[in-house]
Amino acid sequence: MSVWIQIGDSADLLDSGAAQISVFDHGITVGDGVFETLKVLGGEPLALTRHLNRLSRSCEVLGLPSPDLEVIRDAVVEVIRSEPEAADRGRLRITCTGGSGPLASDRREGSQTTIVAVMPMQPWPATTSAVVVPWVRNERSAVTGAKTTSYAENVVALQWAHEQGFSEGLFANSVGQLSEGTGTNVFIVKGGDVFTPPLSSGCLAGITRELLLEWGLAVERELSLEDLQSADEVFLTSSTRDVHPVTKLGDHTWGESGPETRFVAAQYIRTISQDIDP
Repeated sequence: MSVWIQIGDSADLLDSGAAQISVFDHGITVGDGVFETLKVLGGEPLALTRHLNRLSRSCEVLGLPSPDLEVIRDAVVEVIRSEPEAADRGRLRITCTGGSGPLASDRREGSQTTIVAVMPMQPWPATTSAVVVPWVRNERSAVTGAKTTSYAENVVALQWAHEQGFSEGLFANSVGQLSEGTGTNVFIVKGGDVFTPPLSSGCLAGITRELLLEWGLAVERELSLEDLQSADEVFLTSSTRDVHPVTKLGDHTWGESGPETRFVAAQYIRTISQDIDP
């Protein structure tokens, strides 16, 4: 597997076995970094421009130097071309960190690290399951809105959900509103209307979420956990899941995905198939 790495001004495409970063890289020592994960289909990255723009916004939130998006775009193309199996259906990740720094929270200027890598990805099951986790999302965090590499909170919550027999864990925020999943945005259907929590809930501005809102397939609304539990349908979105119907939510089970979820999923796939970089 090939990996593209840029450390400072030096960049190269390397075999993953030869790729190295410093043990003092801030992405490792203090989780000081941001990332994007996107799907690759038929050799093309899905919604690459939107992902690059969000990467830049995340860097701004963390105070990291703005990445050269054209250099990263070229690196994405290079990495995909180097991995034929992953190019057919793959999970591509772009990571930017604060680079090599002290063993503390301070940064060292001019040492940013950027990594682009891709791996083959298996399709998700047709439906999924979710449960509300016993921790909350902090909607007032200093890094709210950024997709950061400080993901331990999500790792712990997802592991807990798996231990309970569910595929995804869902967070409420500190005031009891529905926020998001560990790696997904959440949508509910009530009376034929499709709702998703606003960004003020502390959720990430997911790319699939963004597209559904722009295309008029859903609207933002503050949602409680009661709204979630009483929903007619529930589905999750992410850049690798697309629109993923939830057929088991805690103790509640639906026999199959609902009609509104199926409609939204079909519209999403139809539109993406016409424009891979909307």
